[in-house]
Amino acid sequence: MPIIPITRLGECSIPSPVANCVADGVHVPMDTHWKLGQPPADPMLFEQAGPREKLFFDPAKTCAGIVTCGGLSPGLNNVIRSLFLQLYHGYGVRRVLGFRGGYIGLDPVRGEEPLELTLDVVEDIHKHGGTILNTSRGPVGIAAAVDNLIQRGVHMLFTIGGDGTQRGSCELFKEARRRGHPLSVVGVPKTIDNDIAFVSRTFGYLTALEQACMVIDRAHTEAHSVKNGISVVKLMGRTAGFIAVGATLASQDVNFCLIPEVPFPLEGPNGFLAALKKRILARAHAVVVVAEGAGQDLACGSDSGRDASGNTKLKDIGVFMRDRIEAYFKAEGVPVVMRYLDPSYLVRSCPPNSGDAILCDLFARHAVHAAMSGRTGLVIGMINEQFVHVPIELLGSQKKQVDPAGPQWHSVLACTGQTSWIGA
Repeated sequence: MPIIPITRLGECSIPSPVANCVADGVHVPMDTHWKLGQPPADPMLFEQAGPREKLFFDPAKTCAGIVTCGGLSPGLNNVIRSLFLQLYHGYGVRRVLGFRGGYIGLDPVRGEEPLELTLDVVEDIHKHGGTILNTSRGPVGIAAAVDNLIQRGVHMLFTIGGDGTQRGSCELFKEARRRGHPLSVVGVPKTIDNDIAFVSRTFGYLTALEQACMVIDRAHTEAHSVKNGISVVKLMGRTAGFIAVGATLASQDVNFCLIPEVPFPLEGPNGFLAALKKRILARAHAVVVVAEGAGQDLACGSDSGRDASGNTKLKDIGVFMRDRIEAYFKAEGVPVVMRYLDPSYLVRSCPPNSGDAILCDLFARHAVHAAMSGRTGLVIGMINEQFVHVPIELLGSQKKQVDPAGPQWHSVLACTGQTSWIGA
């Protein structure tokens, strides 16, 4: 069975003050569904996360850094606070720097002076959305960033962000290793879309579903309160429709759920518009949920280029669907009342619910345990409800998406009554 290796900075010789340590050599299998007598040929085994008996870094001489990058997600401040408290109370680390404004904060020329985190600074931050360190998209000069970290005496850097952030983490880790500088780089995965591989649930996802369901409830009320009311709700999901799918199943008031993983025809007797017309004529109202990355092949307009993180800028499928639906029903001679809701910024900027707050705390504490034991070049993952160490380089090798042939999507089809469009 292939064991996924994790890079270590060196031998650990300092006794840890943390109890209930995890023994080295304990691993978690990626695949837990084995047919009797026929185990998987090559199940990946990931090192279990958690505190170790021996530390690489002396807490009294250690300085840690934290940076938040990319878009907002509920729980960023919770992660910052728990990272600090585990370092401060759990290990006795007394110097923790918060680099401001995303990766640009690591640039000694362009970045602001980092914020020195204290008990007073982090006292109430978990009660608020956003991040006290601010955030941004885009890369940083790796050599200059590592120079800055070395000059400030930073021994470990915690990077909170998604794929782009962790690609940057990988470059920082490699540059520090190339120079022979003992820098532990540990990522905390962040994406409200819940689409990071080797992470069964990212923090902020449950809060996003909760907020999205409230919007869908209002959208349903609007559509149901008039004759032929149609509400279109656009939710986050660039390449994966987990929020749209989860909100659809949680709300039970959605009639059409459109996600990037399932292309759908717009026109024709088997297309979406015909199905929507059939629904309106039969029930006189409809709620449509569309993920932001769905139907990009249908939306008009030229290539929108790329954002600062290197992601392709998406065409606004929500506005496109709203306008196309209105035009279609006008041409069909069926009067409708349209409502369009895009709650993206409202959803991602709120504080986390209790489930996500606990998850934030666990991700943060496991990140600190990994760094203090001298592990580096990794992201904290969660597989089969177990926290594990995932090499940063492996993170980008896969993308988590909704399986159109899986039970979750089939639950959506049963909940909404819509056609699958697969093979249609």
